[in-house]
Amino acid sequence: MDPMDFAEIAKKLGFTGLEYVDQLYEIDETIPYREWVMNLAKAWKEKSDATGMENVLIMIDRAGELVDASVSKRKEAVEMHKIWVDAAEYIGAPSLRVNLFGITEPVEWHKVSVISLKNLSEYAATKNIKILVENHAELSCDAGKLVAVIKEVNMPNCGTLPDFANFCVKREGGSRWGPAPCVEEYDPYKGIAELMPYAGGVSAKSHLFDENGDETEIDYYRMMQIVKDANFSGYIGIEHEDKVSDDPTEGILLTKALVIKALDQAK
Repeated sequence: MDPMDFAEIAKKLGFTGLEYVDQLYEIDETIPYREWVMNLAKAWKEKSDATGMENVLIMIDRAGELVDASVSKRKEAVEMHKIWVDAAEYIGAPSLRVNLFGITEPVEWHKVSVISLKNLSEYAATKNIKILVENHAELSCDAGKLVAVIKEVNMPNCGTLPDFANFCVKREGGSRWGPAPCVEEYDPYKGIAELMPYAGGVSAKSHLFDENGDETEIDYYRMMQIVKDANFSGYIGIEHEDKVSDDPTEGILLTKALVIKALDQAK
């Protein structure tokens, strides 16, 4: 699929909000990075306006690492993320999702995470944009440690984007991503409960479903009860990952239906 058709496809599937992912769009290296970002933002806004869709969030994966061991590299990453803050403001998206990758030593990771997030969040506050950290890999998947960072930053526009399935703190061989097996995993239900008080969004991750339309690895009824108990009132984003089917549409719609069903059953 062409990612520039995202708004139209999402509209047809019955969604009302859009969450963009920067890595789905090819960078034009013939022009300055800021120019490329803002050109992309303009194209997004044209598409969302034409379809009547609401821009909710931009997920950033390719703007450098905010917790890089190199001071100069992480400062550069903060500045590159600030460009995306400007893009979010332009398209009317209230939030930017960031990662806290890089250093894996807990004490230093905490210290550097706070510094980078404060710097970025202070700038984002001038644009009325929220900076949301996802439990995405490495130490950010330890909800207790991530909450400690958010608490120390202590800014109303700095929060979390809880993801139902990203709680692998350590993988075999020190790999950040799969297929390396997970050797240390944080309890996902405990983690979501800890992250929800600071949530500016929720990422409902799914993989495979059984004959009843239930996710085979995640208890959505338990997850949605946690979300409801936190009095969350924002968007719940659908993130379906399926390496079995060629067409993700069925899995996307199954996830949407399950989110609604589980919320309806939550007490």
